[in-house]
Amino acid sequence: MKVFLTGATGFIGSRVAKELLQSGHQVIGLTRSDEGAKTLTSLGVKPYRGTLDDPESLRAGAAESDGVIHCAFDHDFSRFAANCEKDKANIQVLADALKGTNRPLIITSGVGVGSRPGLPAIEDVFDEHHPNPRIASEYAGMAALEQGVNVSVVRLPQVHDTHKQGLITPLAQIAKEKKVSAYIEDGSNRWSAVHVTDAARLYKLAFEKAQKGARYNAVAEEGITMKQIAETISKGLNVPTVRLSLKEAEAHFGAFLMFARLDLPASSEKTRRVLNWNPTGPDLLTDLQNMDYSKI
Repeated sequence: MKVFLTGATGFIGSRVAKELLQSGHQVIGLTRSDEGAKTLTSLGVKPYRGTLDDPESLRAGAAESDGVIHCAFDHDFSRFAANCEKDKANIQVLADALKGTNRPLIITSGVGVGSRPGLPAIEDVFDEHHPNPRIASEYAGMAALEQGVNVSVVRLPQVHDTHKQGLITPLAQIAKEKKVSAYIEDGSNRWSAVHVTDAARLYKLAFEKAQKGARYNAVAEEGITMKQIAETISKGLNVPTVRLSLKEAEAHFGAFLMFARLDLPASSEKTRRVLNWNPTGPDLLTDLQNMDYSKI
């Protein structure tokens, strides 16, 4: 099949492209630059020029494909809420281009949207009151589903290798800047995680399954405590680990406090069963232990 892949040059999307190609699919990869186009061509991906800042620029790529995997997202956390609204606009255009067909659209959200108080998030829950602005992506997907579009959702935890670790990357940058690695109160809040290669394989399986309305949790580890994460970062940076009160954390984390205090455990029991997906990559703390902290 011919797959239009946004984020094709990115951390996750570049791995998705490789998974698709290895399975015999053709890939049309979104890029905004000449350099990105050269990279995609070298991988065997057909470059398609467009940008998230102009949602309409994505329409023709979706229209010429047999389906879409939407991985791209603007990760400027200083404009996170605005970027979530931008993602919503991009999903609306992609969905409109596929309307009236059964071609699949795989969109991306976060595991927190499936949260349950004190329990791991699951695929069958939609927490419409969740504070994470990324919920806008799922609202866009639900609207498209109501219009008959074949939408399914991949919900991501912290996606990692030894170079990037989702929200943990900026957490480590703050620790390097402040010269302490901090957690809040008892540090028992948890973040779920998955290795990037396992996440990429899940996107491919979700596309091939093309199950309208499905939600998948790309989770290998249900929850690693923030205390464990902070202690591992402290060893890598050779800085102290500190426990902060919520008031102290406001000054330490700044705008990142919204994420640092979240409890985001998640289960992938259903996802593993329905997609026959079995993550095999290294765990989060192993990747954090093996990363080069001089490059943060």
